[in-house]
Amino acid sequence: MSRSSATPSATAALFPGQGVSLAGGRELVEQLCPQPYERCCELLGEDPFERAAQSTRFAQPAIFLSSIAGWRALEDSSDALGDSRGGADPRGAALAGHSLGELSALTAASVFALEDALALVVLRGALMADAAERHRGGGMLAILKGTPADAESLARAHGVEVANDNAPGQTILSGDRSALEDAAADARERGLRAMRLDVTGAFHSRAMQSACEPFLDALATVELAEPRVPVYSSMTAAPFRDVRAELAQALVRPVRWRETMLALHAAGARRFLDVGPDRVLARLVDRNVADSEALVGSELAAEVSDGVHA
Repeated sequence: MSRSSATPSATAALFPGQGVSLAGGRELVEQLCPQPYERCCELLGEDPFERAAQSTRFAQPAIFLSSIAGWRALEDSSDALGDSRGGADPRGAALAGHSLGELSALTAASVFALEDALALVVLRGALMADAAERHRGGGMLAILKGTPADAESLARAHGVEVANDNAPGQTILSGDRSALEDAAADARERGLRAMRLDVTGAFHSRAMQSACEPFLDALATVELAEPRVPVYSSMTAAPFRDVRAELAQALVRPVRWRETMLALHAAGARRFLDVGPDRVLARLVDRNVADSEALVGSELAAEVSDGVHA
């Protein structure tokens, strides 16, 4: 299942994963996604926004709902936004998601029904939280400065794994915290910066292996539709070909975000729209594709609601 490319000078819409601020997210979800929000609370037995900072079990559904609400805000104002941006559909001629954001992007592209995607997100968060609890002592470490090869060298030297290649000078390692501490000390000796991330597990590493099979089983029960536009996998840095297999494998494989951005750029994308919440992916645009424009969905939607057309 794939559509091969974006159109020249197109907009690529980007959907975030974990590590974003949820400030204002619940209010937007209550306004634009009240029924999915209610269903999510039923599936979890509580409000995901209340405990999003405590566990990936709650953070993932909260981020997914916030992203879908942001997407709906853009859909509501798409005609006006297109006029203000030279007639191009600002919602994207291609879509991509960072880790969890892949499920948001596939939902926005109509591959998943929203109710099915929400159930998958709730399950994904629970499976990853359970895997992290089985492998207590796991964590993640940001290596700042240096090259992907530097990060790979540190990973090999200390028995950890590269989890995210986000941008030049920003690579994330995943593994046991004790090994990550050694990797951090080594990185600093090499003149690099190292920063421990405030996460509860070694995500995108072999520590998540127990989550793969049950997640694939759940994906097998869900109907898929053809995407309305190309959706790029951040595991392969190419349009999805086997959605179920790639989503399951992505739990233990690195997020190749830098390469995904370069692939979108090579396919013709010159505007990159961070659907949100937060501006995390917008900030990565300039670091990966300097000759492109970074837009923030919430700000564009606010322009329209305020009657401002730049």
